[in-house]
Formats: sequence, C-alpha cells, structure tokens
Amino acid sequence: MLLQHPRCVQHKTAASYIELNVPRSLGVASTTDGRYFIRVGDATVPVTGDDVMRLANERAILPWETLTNLKIPGKYIDTDKWQSFRTAINNSDRVSSFIKSRTDDELLDHYFLTRDGLFTNLGILWVGRREDRALLGTAPVLQFIKYDDSGNKVAKRIWDDYSMNPLELIDAVWQEIPDWREGYEIPDGLFRRTIPHYDEVVVRELMANALVHRPYTQRGDIFINLYPDRLQVVNPGRLPLGVTPQNILHASMSRNPNLARVFYDLKLMEREGSGYDRMYEVQLVQGKEPPEVVEGADSVTVTVRKRIIKSEVIAFIAKADEIYQLSQREKICLGLLVQHETLNAIQIERFLELKDASQMRHWCGRLVEWEVVRTKGRTKGTTYFIDPNLLRTLEFKGTTTLKGIEKHRLRELLIRDLEIYGEASISEIHPRVGSEIPRRTIQAQLKQLVDEGVFRRAGKHPRIRYVYAK
Repeated sequence: MLLQHPRCVQHKTAASYIELNVPRSLGVASTTDGRYFIRVGDATVPVTGDDVMRLANERAILPWETLTNLKIPGKYIDTDKWQSFRTAINNSDRVSSFIKSRTDDELLDHYFLTRDGLFTNLGILWVGRREDRALLGTAPVLQFIKYDDSGNKVAKRIWDDYSMNPLELIDAVWQEIPDWREGYEIPDGLFRRTIPHYDEVVVRELMANALVHRPYTQRGDIFINLYPDRLQVVNPGRLPLGVTPQNILHASMSRNPNLARVFYDLKLMEREGSGYDRMYEVQLVQGKEPPEVVEGADSVTVTVRKRIIKSEVIAFIAKADEIYQLSQREKICLGLLVQHETLNAIQIERFLELKDASQMRHWCGRLVEWEVVRTKGRTKGTTYFIDPNLLRTLEFKGTTTLKGIEKHRLRELLIRDLEIYGEASISEIHPRVGSEIPRRTIQAQLKQLVDEGVFRRAGKHPRIRYVYAK
C-alpha cells in the first residue's frame, strides 16, 4: 500500500493540521508474515485453510449492496413499493424524526438505495421494478414444501417471479401458508389456551435471518421444509465468517449490514446478534426445544421442533414472569431448567453456547440471588435446579423424577441394588436405580462407595463390574 505524502493544511480558522491520505487496500489485509485474522466479538481469531478464500470473497472492495453495476437510473422506481417503504419508515419508532423529515432523494441516499443517481443492488432489491430485480441474478427465491410422514411431498408453493421485495416475501410466507394457523390446545384454568405449532415471531425471524444473512453473490433458493414434527429453513451459503452453530447466540457478524439496517429500522428483526435469542425465548417459554443450527458445505439449516415437551412450563414461566419481571435471558435459563429439572454448569454452558462458567451470572445470576434457582456443588460440578418451594407456590404440575436426587439417597439406592443383585456393571445399575439420573452422578457415587470399601471393582475397563463387599 502506497501512502501519499503528508501535507500541512492551513484552516480558515488559522489552525493547522496534517492531512494524510491512505488509499483503500485492493486486497485482504494481512500481517507482514502473511497471516490473516478476523475480529469475532471480543476476540481476534486466525483465519486458515479454505476460510482465507471465504474471507477474500466476503471482504470485497465494494460490498454487493452498494454496487451500481446494472446502471439503473433512480427514476425507474416502483412507486407503490417506495410509498410503502416511506410509510413504514415514518411509522417506525426506531427511526429519528430527523431522518423522517428528509426528502425522498435524501432518504434513498441515506439507506444506500441509490448512489450518484443510480440504483444500488440494495435499492433494486427493495424498491426497484420487477424486471430490474430479475436482472440481479441473486434476488431471493423462496420454496415452501410440505412433507407427510413417509417423506412424500404433499404441498408446494414457490415465490419466484421477483415481484416482491424482502418485506413482502416475509408477509407472503406468513399469510399464504395455512399450516401456521394450526396449534395445540392446553388447559388454562377454566379455559383452554392455543399454542401455535410455529409461533409467528419464530417464523418471521427465521425468514428475516435467511434474507438478511445470505450471501447475495451466490445463487440458490431458500427452502422452507415443513415436516410432521419440525420446520426446517435451508439457506444457501455458509454462516458469516466467524459465526458458528456453537456461538450463534453470542456472535455478532453481519454479511449485509445495509440490508440489516433497513430490516431493523422497519422492525422486521431485532438488533444484530439477538434474533436467535428471541427464537430461543419463544420456543422455551412455550415448552418446546430451542432451534437447532447445522452448517453444511454450502448451506445453513435451522430446525424448529413443534412438539411441546412439557405444557406445564408455559403456565409456570408466565406466573414467574408476573412476579419477578424476568429478562429474556432469564426466561431462557428458567425454561431450560424447568424442562430438564436439573442441569449442571457444563450442560448449561453447552445449551447456551457459553465459553465458561463465569458467563452464567449474566443468564441465571439474578435467579440465584432471588432463590428462584438453587445450586448444589462447586465450579463446573455446580448443579442448578428450580426451588421446590417456588414450584409448590406456583402450582407447577410437572412429574416427579429422580434426576435431582440427593447424594445420600442415591447412595442408599445403589447399596440396596447390589444387596439384591450381588454384582453388576454400571450399564445394568443405571436403568434400575433411575435412567433419568445423570450417568456421571452414578459413576461418582460408585467411586465413593468403592473408596469406602462398601463395593469393590471386578474386571478391567470397559468391562468393570461392581461387587457388594459386605
């Protein structure tokens, strides 16, 4: 990179300053020894292997959104779409009054829909004419396919005529598919409450994420696959560099920042990095499993399950929220604990994709302070569970299991088991004393009984058997 010579500039106020012009790099910046790094959250991580090519493709000289390569003059605007856009901006409480007061041309430039009198790719995508949108080559095409229990296609709907902008596509997916209106009826006191199979918030957030985060330099349709037990959204392209299925709850990385800004200002999605938090919250509050994200070779699949694991969770969290005014993260943490009864620190870290146990306080800290959640143990062995008194107070109607059994009670169960059977392996003991009890908990208690001489080991790993020694 060649720097222009610095020069001293005299300002009209008689002050002086040094002007140094640094031209934009034509390639991807690297260290002097040829290594590449990328910033992800609070960490700088190295880029290696095939990811170097991904970095080069995703960090182009000019982003796809602001290119004007089709040379479409700004006067060729779809007036209906522009009026709808303008009205939505004026009605949004996320847009300042200063932005709303701008003229049409100024507003188009503000959102990078036009540049130098020409439509950008983003402008064509949002307020351009249908024929110009088709010329983009990568304008989104959506396919909805419904499958039966045997995996056969029973219904199909395609949006491929390029007549809709992203907002209209999201509305069309929600309005034109009747399956979203189906749900479960659960008791709610003297009445019954309907829980949709797929909540509107989740469906719209899935569509918004698919449209905002896809690479618009790559062709490919967005598939909405509806199975009897789950909804899958398959988006072309991989996750943005630095984002993985393991850190998707916390990483904030935008592939199309200008498009994401439009979506946020129009209230089509939450802030960058919080969309999946919202889906987690809705799913867990409704007693369902959180979304699953799988990254393939050239696609990303998000799966949402429709089955309610525990309907009792819905009423319990609603009552707890009325009392404690829970935050989004606290609802997620409470939903996980109510569903699983007890979780240790390692399991919660895995569910919430946390780096270490120190981040737990941001999710469950106040719940522990309020004694809504109780703990046993220390460090990574800490076990979290809902306070039994609160379960009784809020009339939680869950089933009773041995998952959170106390150590001295588990000890007596194990001793009684081998008093009857004489000797057995842990695979034989586990289902007899309680398959819901974590295997690691049983292993730890067996080890303690061996150390005390109550049991002894016979055989070698992996065929170790425990023998009652008294």
